[in-house]
Amino acid sequence: MKNAKPITMEMIQRFQKNYDEDAMAKVLTAAASKTALSDIALSPMDAAKLEHTFSIEIPTRGITNQKKSGRCWLFASMNMMRELVAKNCNMEKFELSGNYLAFWDKFEKMNFFLEAIIDSADLEVSDRTVNWILSGLNDGGQWDMMVSLIQKYGIVPSSVMPETFQSNETRNMSQILNMKLRKDAIELRKLVQEGVDPSKRKEEMLEELFKALCICFGRPVDRFDFAYTDKEHHYHIEYDMTPRSFYEKYIKLSLEDYVSVINAPTQDKPYGKTYTVKYLGNVVGRNICYLNLPMEELKKLAVQQMKDGEPVWFGSDCGKYGSRTDGIWDQNSFVYGEILGGLDLSMTKEERLDYADSAMNHAMLLTGVNLDSDGKPNRWKIENSWGEEPGKKGYFAASDAWFDEFTYQVIINKKYLKEEWKLALEEEPIELAPWDPMGTLA
Repeated sequence: MKNAKPITMEMIQRFQKNYDEDAMAKVLTAAASKTALSDIALSPMDAAKLEHTFSIEIPTRGITNQKKSGRCWLFASMNMMRELVAKNCNMEKFELSGNYLAFWDKFEKMNFFLEAIIDSADLEVSDRTVNWILSGLNDGGQWDMMVSLIQKYGIVPSSVMPETFQSNETRNMSQILNMKLRKDAIELRKLVQEGVDPSKRKEEMLEELFKALCICFGRPVDRFDFAYTDKEHHYHIEYDMTPRSFYEKYIKLSLEDYVSVINAPTQDKPYGKTYTVKYLGNVVGRNICYLNLPMEELKKLAVQQMKDGEPVWFGSDCGKYGSRTDGIWDQNSFVYGEILGGLDLSMTKEERLDYADSAMNHAMLLTGVNLDSDGKPNRWKIENSWGEEPGKKGYFAASDAWFDEFTYQVIINKKYLKEEWKLALEEEPIELAPWDPMGTLA
């Protein structure tokens, strides 16, 4: 920084004087010393406007809990599919196995990582792309990644493969597995650079990693008996099922009928086009695909799908303007700038994306929406996967203003799309950089 200017003592003295003379700053200092900023900033009267009542509401069977893991995208998907099982079997409650899907997701991501290392072996280790790949495994994912897992491995009830400590609390396990993967990356890069086929060695690495995953998650089931009691207390059992036969009989959702619609109002992503993200995925051979549309179109699609009784998987930035206690997301209910001395925090959605202030970090289900007298949404009902303690027994409400600014993705059945958008899905997607903000959920 050739012409960079340092902080001077004269500046500090001036700043101190101005603070010392600001009585309100002293009051706010006292409040901030003992209370979370989110609690000080919350305006209770504004938050109260987000009533948990909705003109369109889809009944669901309670709240699940992803615990201390980043499997929100899997839980949102399973929460959608479990409703179909419960309906088909006339059950009061039912849950699918997040542990089963998490096992196969981790294993496929390991192979994806090793293949990406081989593919990028000609790049310097200091290259940004290699550096991004070496960030390693995490729990995150995308709708298309869930589809890849279901189509390859099926799914099972939670009773068949229940959670383990490691599936619920993944941080330590992921650190260790990433250490192993980076060690393997060193060897694979050397083999490729020496002109040696790395395939056999990669398979040996995968076997080691498979065993480690079995120790952490348990060995995934191949066959099982599905037993349950319905609402009328009648007992049922089906013998010798496979994960795929279970999906095909009790869920039967045509996953290929759904498309990921995003709202990314940035100059590099014109609307009406499709996009993918380089080196983002789990199952090798299937790419992520997004259709970028204006926010008003995205919301119309979400409302239309819910009007037909089907919830909507969506991805957002849940870290902005939320209260776990009150179960709300709404920027108009918080006065962060004011309590921090009058900071101007305003940015457009485009600016937040371009300047790394916001990106997708959580997936949930939309299970309701309230429409005003003009038929426009003013608040949205959200089924979360943080257990029943936060919010209203696990459910949250988001203002339409928050939804506009901090929701980036919804999963929509293709039957609701305009013909021009369906045609866009047939085009080759534009490839985005691995670190693009549209890929951050994974």
